[in-house]
Amino acid sequence: MAKHDGQIVIKKYANRRLYNTGTSTYVTLDDLAVMVKKGEEFTVQDAKSGEDITHSVLTQIIFEQESKTGNTLLPISFLRQLISFYGDQMQLVVPSYLEHSMQAFTDQQVQMREQINKAFGDTPLGKNLSVPLQLVEEQVKRNTDLFHQAMQMFSPFMAATPAAKEPRKAEAKDIDELKEQLRALQTKLENLG
Repeated sequence: MAKHDGQIVIKKYANRRLYNTGTSTYVTLDDLAVMVKKGEEFTVQDAKSGEDITHSVLTQIIFEQESKTGNTLLPISFLRQLISFYGDQMQLVVPSYLEHSMQAFTDQQVQMREQINKAFGDTPLGKNLSVPLQLVEEQVKRNTDLFHQAMQMFSPFMAATPAAKEPRKAEAKDIDELKEQLRALQTKLENLG
């Protein structure tokens, strides 16, 4: 497998075709999206110049995912806020903030999945399936609210210090509440069995 610095290299040609040098096959943006979901690392290079164009290709994948499924991950208010940071002095801070926020969000989701697996294991949930899904939806809503609060910290009209402490307290409280709800559900399931 041909790799560059431990990563798969995807070459993008002038005719917009993408070539995976690791598998020696042509791929599509959908194939690259699957690779991202699997956690496979790759870089995309312009075949002629060798320029790294990974950022623009990943952005193109997001655009296609947003437009084709109808299930958007990026709310309009978030997009507006993000656009407003271009050219602003906060532009330098936003990328690392977003990266850390997404990592924290991912870590929370992993913890929540582990807790659900511990609580329910391989037992058939039957009618109770809506309960864990409701918990997941509630947690996603809380995470989204926390994310919006965090983004507002960058607004020049808000004080950053008090707002920065509130999401951490709310996050810890939300996790504790979720743990308690999962314990209660596990007890109910054990009593049913």
